[in-house]
Amino acid sequence: MRSYLNTSSYTFLLGEHHQSKVIWIAFPKDAKLIAELRQAYPAVKWSASAKKWYLPDVQSIRAELKLDLPNPYGKAVIAQISPINLPAFNRFVDELKLKAYSPNTQRTYTTEFAQLLYILKNNAVEKLTPEKLRSYLLYCIQQDKISEQQLNSRINAIKFYFEKVLKQEKFFFDIPRPKKPSTLPKVIGTKDIVKLFDQVENPKHLLMLKLCYGMGLRVSEIVQLKVTDIDSTRMQVLLQAAKGKKDRYVPLPQDALEDLRAYYKAYRPKHFLFEGQYGGQYSARSAQAVFKQAMIKAKINKPVGIHSLRHSYATHLLEYGTDITHIQKLLGHKDLKTTQLYAKVSQATVAKVKSPLDRLKE
Repeated sequence: MRSYLNTSSYTFLLGEHHQSKVIWIAFPKDAKLIAELRQAYPAVKWSASAKKWYLPDVQSIRAELKLDLPNPYGKAVIAQISPINLPAFNRFVDELKLKAYSPNTQRTYTTEFAQLLYILKNNAVEKLTPEKLRSYLLYCIQQDKISEQQLNSRINAIKFYFEKVLKQEKFFFDIPRPKKPSTLPKVIGTKDIVKLFDQVENPKHLLMLKLCYGMGLRVSEIVQLKVTDIDSTRMQVLLQAAKGKKDRYVPLPQDALEDLRAYYKAYRPKHFLFEGQYGGQYSARSAQAVFKQAMIKAKINKPVGIHSLRHSYATHLLEYGTDITHIQKLLGHKDLKTTQLYAKVSQATVAKVKSPLDRLKE
């Protein structure tokens, strides 16, 4: 059974070992402390050359040890920004942090805002006019050929700077928005869902995919799920600070209950329901890889990611006759229009329409 480390007896230092980034661990020579360290982190190693214990420098371990996480935008980004615009960039980053934007949003916004600062070079961003901004956005479309989605992200980032940092509310009044392409949710049929699950031998991976489908979870929600969020007595699961930083409850599938109990007995997760190789939160990228590998083994040739399990959950609920407003609450959608997209891919809806070709011989 894995336990958490009492960090007060240890000192941590970031460094390198054999050209790999590591976290050095210093503490008084004590057999009890060594045993506690190895129990908390089975992956910990001893360096004979450095005469120190060390762990791999990965985000999950840094988060557990409460060490500073790696910069979301990196030194390479800062190096390309003119000193004239560095104060603006730092204010931009600080404002994102103060407003508690998600790490993904912070990463996207800083990257997109930095793209503008690269182009401006030694020209101060606060002196940018709406006319010059329009020219820049045209450049992004015509020269960089960025997608509508990325252009929207870039506009959002720049809009955040002028409206939230500089408080220029009317700066974007005449800046048009690109029309978003109308795409439908990608859904996997129930037979293929069964085939998918049949190909997963690892009980941890299987449970992860079953809960994604059985509760309609985003990948960010499944990896953030905590042991204490599961209420098997009431057969419900609490999703804390999901998208939009809103909590919601979803029903715990009866079919997953025995798998969940067996998984807990075998793995004994301490905090997060699904923990990574080195402890801490399981990464979203690893969850995506689990799904893709299962799709390959099941020979399901669809260009979809793990999020399609959430789409499939909603679509299948609709086909089974669940009220769409109830599905909206289960998915955590703010706007019913978002949920109504599933009606366009539901077989129950499409099957009601009979082609005129089929009526010619009636």
